[in-house]
Amino acid sequence: MPTFIRLGEAVNKKEDKRVVSVTVKPTIADCTGTLWITDLMLQEGPSLTGYTPCTKDGYLANWDGDDENESKVWYNGIIRSKATVILFNLGDVSAGLDIHLYPKDDMSAGSVELSQGAGGHKVSFPKAISAGDDVALLATARECTKNGDIFMKKGFYQYSAAWDSKHNVTLEDGKSARLLFTIQQMQDSVKR
Repeated sequence: MPTFIRLGEAVNKKEDKRVVSVTVKPTIADCTGTLWITDLMLQEGPSLTGYTPCTKDGYLANWDGDDENESKVWYNGIIRSKATVILFNLGDVSAGLDIHLYPKDDMSAGSVELSQGAGGHKVSFPKAISAGDDVALLATARECTKNGDIFMKKGFYQYSAAWDSKHNVTLEDGKSARLLFTIQQMQDSVKR
């Protein structure tokens, strides 16, 4: 399984002029193996938007495609050992994904992992989880809790890509859990 690392960098212009183009050239020396570069995102301005709504300047807004989907959308499922879940996000942009994990069995430390499509944006829980716990990985609140108390995670909060996104769920072999995925579908908004 590949290991993914999230990198972020702020680029400051030398002059107060409009940027016409950007060239990104990854440079690697003295290495062997395979390199994947995914989810490259460039954005302007002082406020990071990405999948976290920044309402200060009106960059993102709740999706208003129709009345039925204007509010949050929930996907509920039961996973045994390992599965890929496909979520449909009808919004125009990626959105933060809130996940509640309710194990049906005790899970040993490090045995639960969530990730995007090819294994990127991975998160795991380095402490054991008991049957009946509520483990909440909340991208919208930027917090991870177990039964309401702060819970250690290793990795990243999850997001749902626009239109459809694939999510890998890995549990301890032979064990099962119920999962609740919640997203607020988002759209680009006109700067006010």
